[in-house]
Amino acid sequence: MKTLFLGLLLTAGLLGAPTARAQKVQHELQITPATAAWGYYDAAAPPVLRIKSGDVVRVHTLITSNPARLEGAGVAPAQVEQSLRDITTQVTNKGPGGHILTGPIFVEGAEPGDVLEVRIQRIKLAIPYAYNAFGPKSGFIPEDFPYAKMRIIPLDEKQGVAHFAPGIDVPLRPFFGSMGVAPPVAAGRINSAPPGIHGGNLDNKELVVGTTLYLPVHVPGALFFVGDGHAGQGNGEVDITALETSLVGDLQFIVRKDLHLKLPRAETPTAYISMGLNEDLTLAAKDAVREMIDFLVATRGLSRDDAYMLVSVAGDLDVTQVVDGTRGAHVMLPKSIFGKEKAAK
Repeated sequence: MKTLFLGLLLTAGLLGAPTARAQKVQHELQITPATAAWGYYDAAAPPVLRIKSGDVVRVHTLITSNPARLEGAGVAPAQVEQSLRDITTQVTNKGPGGHILTGPIFVEGAEPGDVLEVRIQRIKLAIPYAYNAFGPKSGFIPEDFPYAKMRIIPLDEKQGVAHFAPGIDVPLRPFFGSMGVAPPVAAGRINSAPPGIHGGNLDNKELVVGTTLYLPVHVPGALFFVGDGHAGQGNGEVDITALETSLVGDLQFIVRKDLHLKLPRAETPTAYISMGLNEDLTLAAKDAVREMIDFLVATRGLSRDDAYMLVSVAGDLDVTQVVDGTRGAHVMLPKSIFGKEKAAK
């Protein structure tokens, strides 16, 4: 098990290896009817781009909505992206979910049992607005809101805020709500909404610029999809949407033969993140805790008892989201508690 996490420690610079630096963009992937996967993750989806391990891709993604709905909520027709109009009218191979994803990207050398490391190097807003909406059959408390409502929210990139309402500004913290690989072939086409062992619609607001996501690989090439851009979000995403928008991101992909994971994991410059996913939020939270315990036993040589105690005194168990069918929970453990690494001397 120790070798399972060796590469993760090296990536973080904890064993003397240099920390990750932004690399040059080698590919650019636009979002068009030919590169859109509307509402699904699928091992049978044909790749729209092939890259090598270590390559950086600038990926363009689209807001999860449609022109008519946006215009009906007050967006000027000129501000609706032409790519969204094209995809809405031309893509017929879609569902069962609603997210417009970009991909899949085939990463050479990735095989089932490996891990795909995704370094999030840059994220930029593609449009100057976002929306938030809820419906009568969605969100965490639909019994309290048995109707639909949508709000268009201006984004001020220069000031770094979303103008939610007069006197209320929400800090921008953009991230991709959905980043994942193809599920196992036997799963067939799966809905883009629930997250799972493939990653997918994790809706984890910590996955901002400077963080790294680790995804278990289930099919050759991994087949990576991305979308569901958020300009910001609260933990829980309680009404079912965040600051929904279009984003452009620079992502570096690295095939990890030295890692073998059951569930997605992540790390920020300051913390390790374990994740749990289950229709039952309590069971999701338990899995997130167990994953962090396993991480500590493997990388720090702690007993399971001591790891359990350390997570309790230093880790934060957070609700990721409660609205995607499969609920999400995650544990964040600060790197600072480990002090200066002896191996880094």
